[in-house]
Amino acid sequence: MTRAQPDQVAPERHLGGRAAWLRAAVLGANDGLISTASLMVGVAAADSSRSVILVAGIAGLTAGALSMAAGEYVSVSSQRDTERADLERERGELAADPDAEREELVQIYRARGLSEPLARQVADELSQADAIRVHAREELGFDVDALANPAQAAVVSASSFVVGAIVPILIVALASDTLRVPLTMLVTLAGLVTLGAVGARLGGAPQRRAAIRVLIGGALALAISLAIGRLTGAAI
Repeated sequence: MTRAQPDQVAPERHLGGRAAWLRAAVLGANDGLISTASLMVGVAAADSSRSVILVAGIAGLTAGALSMAAGEYVSVSSQRDTERADLERERGELAADPDAEREELVQIYRARGLSEPLARQVADELSQADAIRVHAREELGFDVDALANPAQAAVVSASSFVVGAIVPILIVALASDTLRVPLTMLVTLAGLVTLGAVGARLGGAPQRRAAIRVLIGGALALAISLAIGRLTGAAI
């Protein structure tokens, strides 16, 4: 049986570059699911009309998705502006005093365990190839080819919110009058547990703990919304 030669080894595939927007998508779906379901359960407790509940759900979906998109766009735009400002500052420092900047790289590599001669050799060779890229990665902590993308963040957050929010809307639209509230609550809690576990897995956290935490939070949100809806309906 022949062994694969070093040049035949397939490149490894990593998901690290996708982790940020994947987690954002999971959180957006989680928000869309719990906020829309809570809104619709609260309205259903106050008014049993299917059309009223659906209007409330669609309004919540629209407002929530637009809010998520605008909020993510503004937030990530600020992050990108900061990254660009840091890069421009680093370019200025490299132009003004390249020796001092190279010495910073040497100290970084020495702190990671390299010997003085090797640290200087690595710093010199990497700086010759693309100094700003090396300093951005080692000093600033980001890749110049992977700056924050506000448009992507806005689209991912809004789309995932819509995906989560559409679930309780479909349940109310299709379920009978007697089943729509309990079925909405049941499916919402099941969805929250799933999303909580997925989000924890993407972040490397314990899945069971995250699922239990989001289950408790979701149950409280639904219960409080239901109680407030009943009190409001009785008062009106």
